[in-house]
Amino acid sequence: MNKLLTLALTGALLLGATGCASSSDDKTITVAASTTPHAIILNHIKDDLKKEGYSLKVTEYTDYVQPNNVVEDGDFDANYFQHTPYLDSFNKEHKTHLVSAGKIHYEPFGIYAGTKKDLKQISKGDVIAIPNDTTNEARALLLLADQGLITLKKDAGINATIKDITSNPHNISFKELEAAQISRINNEVAFVVLNGNYALDAGYNAATDALAYEDSSSTAASVYANIIAVKKGNEKKAKIKALVKALKSDSLKNWLKTRFKGSVIAYDGK
Repeated sequence: MNKLLTLALTGALLLGATGCASSSDDKTITVAASTTPHAIILNHIKDDLKKEGYSLKVTEYTDYVQPNNVVEDGDFDANYFQHTPYLDSFNKEHKTHLVSAGKIHYEPFGIYAGTKKDLKQISKGDVIAIPNDTTNEARALLLLADQGLITLKKDAGINATIKDITSNPHNISFKELEAAQISRINNEVAFVVLNGNYALDAGYNAATDALAYEDSSSTAASVYANIIAVKKGNEKKAKIKALVKALKSDSLKNWLKTRFKGSVIAYDGK
């Protein structure tokens, strides 16, 4: 009888411990994020989420692949580093099942000085470094086209590649690199075209340092808004809704203006 009672009590304790762990997991939000500005933004809202009963754990990544893999595998609840076109491309290429839970902010894509300090100094055969992933390469080319440096096919849009260039009067050569590597070679090329987060990592502010950058009222502001991404089916979870709500609060929007001075802009749409 004593043995049976001991076993019953042990089982109850184990069940209780398991139940507590499950409850704790529901109140812990794990997010994989780029260092700048995503992790900085997430760390800023930790206290806001704590008031709602949630603990936020942020893990930083320096690439654009692992943050999606760890969410797909269920190791993290969400990630925060990418825009929807990149996510769609990644899902198609890697057979993943990730969706957006909300658009949070917009980082203007910019053209920055390399060995030349003004776009008017462009000359025959100059080299410009651009991202080599499909969506960000298109974004870079569209920005260069807006500055009159190249002309693209009319229907190229957000799928543009260097093959879609119809006019290149300066015979520009394009050095296609992983986005994270571009700022490191600015002393080797005439100009570099940078994603907002990597520009920040390199100490640039699009509003003050870029030779040209995307207009915040443009279509790009919506198309390329950075999102909270989750595995399909998890976007309606209470903790994900709480995370998105905190990131879209008026107080955070005002903080972004002060903290990043125009290089990170809150997305006002849905």
